Amino acid sequence: MDTAQQDVIELAEYAAGRLTDRMVGLDDDEWAWQPIPGDPDVTIRWRLDHIVETVADDRNREWLGLDPAPTGAPGPAASSASALAALDDAIAAFLGAARALGDAAADPMGAVAGPYGDATRRSFVLHVVDELIHHAAEAAILRDLYAAR
Repeated sequence: MDTAQQDVIELAEYAAGRLTDRMVGLDDDEWAWQPIPGDPDVTIRWRLDHIVETVADDRNREWLGLDPAPTGAPGPAASSASALAALDDAIAAFLGAARALGDAAADPMGAVAGPYGDATRRSFVLHVVDELIHHAAEAAILRDLYAAR
């Protein structure tokens, strides 16, 4: 595996670990809390579901040129515990796919990625990691707001 791909994987591992560490102790009340009443999109619940959906998306393996066997996001979580379990599973599957690229990380994604076909597989991994990082930061801020309410 080339150094650039290893750097990307290490970034993904770091971001994922930072999120899972930050969510330790999350309970159902905090997970579902709406700082803006009536807006369920401004919740840790929505953020975690979205992260899971993004990192477990079936297109990830396909766009990365790997076996397209569906991993699939499990759908909206029913509790904080199920959200955190789904998060762990999704992250593990995504990191496994990123590691499996090896030297093919520098290859273009090809026609399967439509208008992004000329972009490298590594750039797609970085896109997913960017989604993970910014939604994780939002979830962390919501935890801070919940604690300070």
